Amino acid sequence: MAVFRCSKCSYLREVPNEYTGKSVNCPVCQEVMPIYDTIDFINKIVQKYVNLYKELQQLKQQTPSASNFAGVPDEPAGNAEINIYNTTDMMKVDQFEPILQWFRRKQIQVEVDEKAVDTTGFFDEIAVKLGDNYELLKEVSDRIKRAQMKGYINVALNLSKYSQKEVKCITDFCQELYQYSFLAKYYHYNKEGRIQLSLQTAPAIVKFFNGEWLEWFVFMKLLALCHEKKLSYSCLRSFTINFPNEDKHELDVFFLIDGSIPLCLECKSGEFRSLIDKYSRLRRRLNIDKTYFLLLVVGLNDEQTQGLTSMFDLTFVNERTFLPHISALLT
Repeated sequence: MAVFRCSKCSYLREVPNEYTGKSVNCPVCQEVMPIYDTIDFINKIVQKYVNLYKELQQLKQQTPSASNFAGVPDEPAGNAEINIYNTTDMMKVDQFEPILQWFRRKQIQVEVDEKAVDTTGFFDEIAVKLGDNYELLKEVSDRIKRAQMKGYINVALNLSKYSQKEVKCITDFCQELYQYSFLAKYYHYNKEGRIQLSLQTAPAIVKFFNGEWLEWFVFMKLLALCHEKKLSYSCLRSFTINFPNEDKHELDVFFLIDGSIPLCLECKSGEFRSLIDKYSRLRRRLNIDKTYFLLLVVGLNDEQTQGLTSMFDLTFVNERTFLPHISALLT
């Protein structure tokens, strides 16, 4: 498909490819505008964004902050006024350096993937929407996950069993999935009460629905909590630690509060029972208090999380209880 975008009123829509290169009147303001090839249009937008971002970074380097004028060091990253849903600030080494030092003191090396904390994409927004409405949206997520695992590219969902309010939430979510290219196509057959999803096969999207969404959800919720409480923090997501004996472990979400309080969360959207002993031993090796080392299992009920916590050397939480638990710890 080609794309029409009016630079006067910002009207935007897809049009058939055969109109590429032609100029037409905007249906809203009647301004004459060209129709672009979609790839060329996106490339121009990306290039414009890159140029503006580089210019902004150069200006930041050339302009001392107000605190430096006064001879006072910059405010810690955790207290900075940033848009946590659209920033590369977490990718900077000085942001997660306190975490690296915390592990070095234990003779543990850390392998960091900076892209795992880049929130300029849309993984974080979709993850928060899914996690906040998991009870309703889990069928959408689970159906997509199962279809991707079996190599299918289409999913059909019957909406007849849902209320009007629930249908709106589901269709809004699917529309966002399509808007942000998590889906290749999305059709809502309103009269028939069903939706048809054509799945995106990109590896990053497959990984997201296979469980990575839960890491993003937890990571963003903790970021928001730290900013709400004005805490100083360092954070990492999806990174590897190497012990002196060359044992390797992947950690899902790790926050270091005030440079001294470690908070580690392992996120599971599937089977977890065979991993309980592994995480118990890892917690002890890292010498993190049980209340600060959480195994978050999506879908567990509150009675299960309480019972498992009393049985094993870990704190079990679910997608609803992890944030109140951490908020109480940090208060």
